[in-house]
Amino acid sequence: MQDRSRLEKKIERQEHFESEVDDAGVLFEFAEEDETSIRELTSLLERLEHELALAETEMLLAGDNDRRNAICTIHPGAGGTESQDWAEMLLRMYLKWAEQREFKTEILEYQPGEEAGLKSVTFRVEGEYAYGLLSAEAGVHRLVRISPFDQAARRHTSFASLFVYPEIDEDIEVDIQDKDLRVDTYRATGAGGQHINTTDSAVRITHMPTGIVVSCQNQRSQHQNRAVAMQVLRSRLYELELEKRQAETAELEASKADISFGSQIRSYVLAPYQLVKDTRTKLERGNVEAVLSGDIDDFIKAYLLARKAA
Repeated sequence: MQDRSRLEKKIERQEHFESEVDDAGVLFEFAEEDETSIRELTSLLERLEHELALAETEMLLAGDNDRRNAICTIHPGAGGTESQDWAEMLLRMYLKWAEQREFKTEILEYQPGEEAGLKSVTFRVEGEYAYGLLSAEAGVHRLVRISPFDQAARRHTSFASLFVYPEIDEDIEVDIQDKDLRVDTYRATGAGGQHINTTDSAVRITHMPTGIVVSCQNQRSQHQNRAVAMQVLRSRLYELELEKRQAETAELEASKADISFGSQIRSYVLAPYQLVKDTRTKLERGNVEAVLSGDIDDFIKAYLLARKAA
């Protein structure tokens, strides 16, 4: 049924494109004598261009897991409040991007920073091709700006990393032994209702053989938090196994090893000039505010194109 629904959407999109191209042809015939038709034609072509770009990006995603939902984790690099605030800005960017694509998002675990920002966050993105698209964003992100936390108004460089894992369905078996797990409960921190902040409902699970640690605190009961945390753990263990089979572990570990200079996939410069530059594809954008508000599809598509070419 899922495959049928996916194919029906593709057919509907094809029919939609054909209909809008026909409409553009009619408007073009009237455009020479009618300014209203010119405006309608311009608007239609801009919309078609955007929709076509999204369709082309999805055509680049052919991996077994690309259509799955994504589980994402953001960690700040060294630098205390500066990097923690940058991690919060990245979270906002990806939530805005998901909202623009009409994807659903859910914060699974959130650890606030001491003064501002966050120490870590895990969130889920639900939507077709969520994992395939967001996997293009995995890596270290670098920010250069005049620090709002520095009384001397000096320029600071901050780093934060994004890790992305495919959400695994129940039909995929991942063998997890109870003896390999350490389960800790604790009281949740940050925003939440009275129940969240006054009971030890948050759950942290450590997978001893791999050292993977997952947490969940957003559900109302300890049982619900444990179930969500186990889902995240299954996804991460599955991704780890895929990396071993695909011989990509070395590349991933290199990106995880050092959240600092020389390891970033993209730089966001707010001072002394404004520029976003992807170090992998060399794509640049001058409208930094738009990028930080979720306009990152150009960067995702450029990376996917470069990966396919390679």
